Amino acid sequence: MNAADTIRAYYEAFNAGDMETFLALLTDDVIHDINQGERQVGKTAFARFMEHMNRCYREELTDMVVMTSEDDRRGAAEFVVNGEYLVTDEGLPEAKGQKYVLPAGAFFELRDGKVARISNYYNLPEWIRQVGG
Repeated sequence: MNAADTIRAYYEAFNAGDMETFLALLTDDVIHDINQGERQVGKTAFARFMEHMNRCYREELTDMVVMTSEDDRRGAAEFVVNGEYLVTDEGLPEAKGQKYVLPAGAFFELRDGKVARISNYYNLPEWIRQVGG
């Protein structure tokens, strides 16, 4: 699978809520740079992060554009997050089922057909404004 196919499969699994396939697309030592947060390393840490996210948010990503380097080792995706805030996340405004629409992006490093690093970016102050914080 080339880089673009891997990135598309990653987001297709995310949108389907298929965490088994989603996590299978990661290297065991995956690096996850959380938007305005810490760096986490390893598939286990990533799985815990996703459990938390899936509890607090329901999201579908649309308007996906995937770009890759000529050597197929790096990629990027730009998309729109269409979400619903389900359960209050620590340090953030109270959740009341608010809907939000937010442009976002991610940068990838790929190795052996899997995601070895992902760095996610979105405008947190705009998200807080949309959910009424």
